[in-house]
Amino acid sequence: MIRINLLASERRQPKAGSKGLQLGQKMTVIGSLILVLVAVGIGWRYWALGQMAATAERQLTEARREEQRLSEILRQVQEFEGRREQLQQRATLIDELRRGQSAPVHIIDQVSRALPEMTWLTELRQDGFDVTMQGRCLSLTSLSDFVGNLEASRYFKRPVEILSSEVVPGQGGAPDTIQFTVRGSFQMAGIEQVTPPPPPTRGRAKAPAKGGKRG
Repeated sequence: MIRINLLASERRQPKAGSKGLQLGQKMTVIGSLILVLVAVGIGWRYWALGQMAATAERQLTEARREEQRLSEILRQVQEFEGRREQLQQRATLIDELRRGQSAPVHIIDQVSRALPEMTWLTELRQDGFDVTMQGRCLSLTSLSDFVGNLEASRYFKRPVEILSSEVVPGQGGAPDTIQFTVRGSFQMAGIEQVTPPPPPTRGRAKAPAKGGKRG
């Protein structure tokens, strides 16, 4: 009598099915890991981009604050420059006023120094910086010396003009005189310079020093 063990074959069949089930579970686990890794990568990338955006926003805010601070400093510098220019203009105006106040004194001083001997003034008029002088002298040499002394003083611009000169006869035995009118332009720059001594006039003769020898 032949016996066939059908139970053994039936028992082996479930083993093949269990292997297929295990392979499917592994693929599911691997797929799940891949999805988790992808999700983690996407999450990390999103977080990194958020951090970069926050850093950029913070830097932009700081840059705007710095711009406002610099604009305020620039405004203060511009105000300071404007005030400095105003102060410079005021100082210049004060200097000009001071010079203008001292100009008549310097004019009279320089004119009196420039007068040679036997020369005198009868009238002096000032129109701005133009000075017109009328006077008398005994010779044309004295008049020429007077004009030369004014030009050499550095306070009068060259040339100093002789507007008129005429001989006035003397009365009662008095010598003839020359009546003249001279005009010159007084320059304020000369006030800042050292006033040189007036040069000797050509009509004067120097006396020899005591004990000296005459040539």
